[in-house]
Amino acid sequence: MLLSVESIQTFIGQFHILEGISLEVPSGSITALLGRNGAGKTTTLRSIIGLNPPRTGRVLFDGQEIQGRPAYEIAALGIGYVPEHRAIFRDLSVEENLRIAERRKGDLAGKIDFIYELFPDLKRLAKHPGGKLSGGQQQMLAIARALVPDNRLLLVDEPSEGLAPIVVEQIVASLRRLSDQITVLLVEQNFHMAAQLADRYYIVDDGHTAHSGKMADLAGDQALITRYLGAA
Repeated sequence: MLLSVESIQTFIGQFHILEGISLEVPSGSITALLGRNGAGKTTTLRSIIGLNPPRTGRVLFDGQEIQGRPAYEIAALGIGYVPEHRAIFRDLSVEENLRIAERRKGDLAGKIDFIYELFPDLKRLAKHPGGKLSGGQQQMLAIARALVPDNRLLLVDEPSEGLAPIVVEQIVASLRRLSDQITVLLVEQNFHMAAQLADRYYIVDDGHTAHSGKMADLAGDQALITRYLGAA
């Protein structure tokens, strides 16, 4: 198992956000983390990467305990994080945004052909400032930055947020293709998108792991979808 999260409890200030989240992400898979707004999905990703360290419980990456380490040490083990709202550098060019994602000199040179093949818009706009890109192009850049280092796991938070349906389809195709090389843990409000991509799912409800299984089974269970996700 590439990633195992075991009964983590995470606080933000005085607020008890995660109250026993557990999940497993097999190598070579896309696993979706689903739930309503405020359920704890983003905090789960931030707990894994060390930005909101869990107070109790364990996080294991490739069998190695990583909870409690600084975020930069966790990232250096081979975990990339694509945050909600993208967080690109708006005044830097596309190329500069990619270059500063290097962990080691030469990382970008080894990945640039794959990145530009995956996201042709970024090649065409390589000299353009990040702030001048469309929302979809900014999302592509946010994902592309996480591909620059040698990451084995990507934590991707709400990649479809605010995007037009045609752009969402482009993001789906890109994530599906890169998942041939990198394991993905995906947080996504768009159930249709998650159902197209994920092999397995976990539903987070009020800080707890409420349900899990194969995505193909969930897609056929309208009662469960309505109960936890409110999706039609």
